[in-house]
Amino acid sequence: MSGNAALALPPDLRQSPAALRIARGLRRHLWNLGFSSLAELPLRNGRRADVTAVGPKGEIWIVEIKSCPADLRADHKWPEYRAHCDRLYFATAPEVAPEIFPEDAGLFVADGFGAALLRETPLHPLPGATRKEMLLRFARIAALRLHGAADPGLNLGGEG
Repeated sequence: MSGNAALALPPDLRQSPAALRIARGLRRHLWNLGFSSLAELPLRNGRRADVTAVGPKGEIWIVEIKSCPADLRADHKWPEYRAHCDRLYFATAPEVAPEIFPEDAGLFVADGFGAALLRETPLHPLPGATRKEMLLRFARIAALRLHGAADPGLNLGGEG
């Protein structure tokens, strides 16, 4: 494989097509801000963060994707993500009214090509031990997913 060849990861079928479009634009925007991101990162509490991003200085953001008002109304778990990040955001589609989202979280609006930050959220620095645990979790899951893409016959035990 050449140094420029990218590994093709299979599509994440746990998300709706609308959520996948939002995630794609959001992750492109995060990349342009200098952040690397993973979709569906399993957390210590058993939840999965829709998008987790790590910035150049080790700052950790979690972004919950809500593709419609019903998706937001049905979700009562999002406050649990706060303990795992420095900043917590929502991301939604342009046609969803921004005023339905909680004021104590940031907000992105995204489509399949990019995103815009509508509302910033305060920085809540993680304790050192939690930051280390999240960075190690992020690195291990990213490595497992790349390994699985390079060796599709490998049994990752559901961690990819």
